[in-house]
Order: sequence, then C-alpha cells, then structure tokens
Amino acid sequence: MTVTDAITAFVALFVVIDPIGLTPVFIALTTGTAARPRRVIALRACLVSLLLLTVFGLAGEAVLEFLGISLPAFRIAGGILLFLTALDMLFDRRKQRREGQADSTPEADDPSVFPLAMPLIAGPGAIATMILLAGSATTPGEIVLIHAIMLMVLACVLALFLLAGGLEKLLGAVGINVVTRLLGMLLAALSVQFVIDGLRALQVV
Repeated sequence: MTVTDAITAFVALFVVIDPIGLTPVFIALTTGTAARPRRVIALRACLVSLLLLTVFGLAGEAVLEFLGISLPAFRIAGGILLFLTALDMLFDRRKQRREGQADSTPEADDPSVFPLAMPLIAGPGAIATMILLAGSATTPGEIVLIHAIMLMVLACVLALFLLAGGLEKLLGAVGINVVTRLLGMLLAALSVQFVIDGLRALQVV
C-alpha cells in the first residue's frame, strides 16, 4: 500500500465516520450528564466501535454470510434504528426518561453502545468501508495498516467527544435544545437515506 493509498483510506473512513459531525450528536445524546460519566460513555463508544470495525475488517463478509445477512439488509436495519433515535431527539424523550430514572443506575440510559457505537460511529457505511478496504489488501501488513488507520480516525472521534463539555457550555441550554432538534431532523433524514440505499441495493426501488 502506497502513501497515497493510506491517505485515501484515512480520508474515506474519516468522511464516512465523520468525527466532526458526530460531536454535536454526542453532546445532544449526553446533555445533562456529568463530566466523568460522559468521558466513560465516550471511551466505551469508541472501544465498542473499535471492536466492531476490527471484527468486520478481518472477517466482515464471512460474518454476514454466516448469519445470512446482506449488506443492504444491514443498512436498512441501521437506518430503522437510527430513525428511532432521531424521534427521541426530536421529542426530547431521552431527557424525559433520564428524569424518570433519576433514582436508577447511571447506566440506565447509556447511549454508548446504541446509538453512538452502533449505528453512528460503526454504522453500515463504516462497516462497508472497512470490508472494502480490507478486501483490497494483498498482504497481512496492509491489513494491519488499514486497522491502524481506522484506529487513528476513532482517536479523532474520542478527542472531539472529550471536548464536548466545553462546547456544551458554549452553546448553553437554549443552544443545545435547538441543536438537538436540528440534529434529530438530520438524523431522521440520514436514517431514511440508509433505508433507501439498502432498498436500491436490493433493487426494490
């Protein structure tokens, strides 16, 4: 793999995962969470994403084939799950649940695995990209390099997530409320696009 190929792989994963675009989503999903639990959520989300992307990078096609799942079906499922998250953000259901669970364990409304790790960070696009990049590798060294590049992108995600507290203070309560609703709309549109792309790949539409 040449330097150009490595840069292309990094850019592809960075654009698909979109650390910059995920940061406001992370803020919206963890609004009202204390600093330490928020850091734990950020770290857990990135670690789970690392595990998922590594598994699919090493044996993605084999795993899906073994389970009898096609990539289009995986994309459609991810889109539906993301749409449910968008509804929560639009109607502020996460905040209502959090208030109702004030006496519950801190993990009761933990968004680290869903929807942060899956399907936002390690979503259908990121998984498909890892499968394609790993499939184009011709040596074990290239496969290791691809996973190292993926790790760099996730490091960018984690770094931005850890800066979320300062951004939240900058936006304020009103700003967070506006951003949450706006991102809910954008996530709803993104989830519908996932479903449409999956249906097109299945030649349904």
